[in-house]
Amino acid sequence: MVLVSGKSILQKAKKAGYAVGAFNTNNLETTKAIIAAAVEMGAPIFLQLSSGALKYGGFELAGLALAFARKVPVPVAVHLDHGPSLELARECIGFGFSSVMIDGSALPFSANAKLTKAVAAIAHRKGVSVEAELGQLKGREDEVFSARHTYTDPTAAAKFVRMAGCDSLAVAIGTSHGAYKFKGPSGIDLRRLREIAAAVDVPLVLHGASSVPRQVVAVANKFGAKISNARGVPELQIRKAVRLGVCKVNEDTDLRLAFTAAVRKFLRENPSAYDLREILIPATEAMSEVIVRRINLLGSEGKA
Repeated sequence: MVLVSGKSILQKAKKAGYAVGAFNTNNLETTKAIIAAAVEMGAPIFLQLSSGALKYGGFELAGLALAFARKVPVPVAVHLDHGPSLELARECIGFGFSSVMIDGSALPFSANAKLTKAVAAIAHRKGVSVEAELGQLKGREDEVFSARHTYTDPTAAAKFVRMAGCDSLAVAIGTSHGAYKFKGPSGIDLRRLREIAAAVDVPLVLHGASSVPRQVVAVANKFGAKISNARGVPELQIRKAVRLGVCKVNEDTDLRLAFTAAVRKFLRENPSAYDLREILIPATEAMSEVIVRRINLLGSEGKA
């Protein structure tokens, strides 16, 4: 399968009423887990690298992602997640990414739209799609941090899309980055989402929507982790969000939790192990299991 743009994947999802999983990678094992699950499920995916991932693994890590994407029999968009600057977006476009996110959500409305429009002008000449964000999620994602939620206003979203020329829009409706999403009742603003979907004509994206599976956290804690009071977005609410128009759902935290749980378990049960391959194979398999579950939840199985 030829590497495809994010726009082409999301247009099909929007038309057919399902969502596509967007999975962040930081190393070889995570990349292998994402690709293996996508192939097993016959599902289109976004293979994402954040600015933090690029600092950690360099563009060599991006090259690995692109190499995998170009050889598998499912549609894959290699995507810059939460790009903090025009310069990094331009570099990723030049390197071969087929989709980029420019995150100007911390900027004033007009500055965010202007920055997004500048990225879109560069990207669209190369057939690369552009995701933008309006509103802010509480929590930290690499260089992006907000101490509070700033919910997306539906009317402002419609104006923003017209001004910015983005191909998809990440919205803030109550989700947050990380494993500790809710202190009170777990809930996202589905009414607001419905209003945004009615106001804009581009596919919507949900960030900060990891489910934080209790069974994965339980395994990690059983074998020495101290992850207490972690709470994610209930899967039922994610399913409802997809029905209301979300076409792309990001996933990172659950992969990290699965990796951590599997490594801790393997080392406790095999204290003499020191071969990295033996240690990392169970971690890779555990991440693939999480991804398969997410693809099932989003309804993208068999949509390659």
